[in-house]
Amino acid sequence: MDEHGKKKIAPVIITVVVVIYYLAYFGFMITMLPMYLKFLLGIVPLAVAGGMIYVCIERLKEIDDGEEDDISKY
Repeated sequence: MDEHGKKKIAPVIITVVVVIYYLAYFGFMITMLPMYLKFLLGIVPLAVAGGMIYVCIERLKEIDDGEEDDISKY
């Protein structure tokens, strides 16, 4: 595995763990709500999970481009 491959492991693992936890938690919480709220509040966890996946993909692109340390830009 190359240098960039090793740096990609942590963001992917963190994203997968947090998305699974978040969806499981809200999936459990939504089961206790009335039907009309399930649809409305079911969109929020899906949107947050999608956002986290998008941020992870952007981070992987940054690592590929050689920007391992984002703080150095500021």
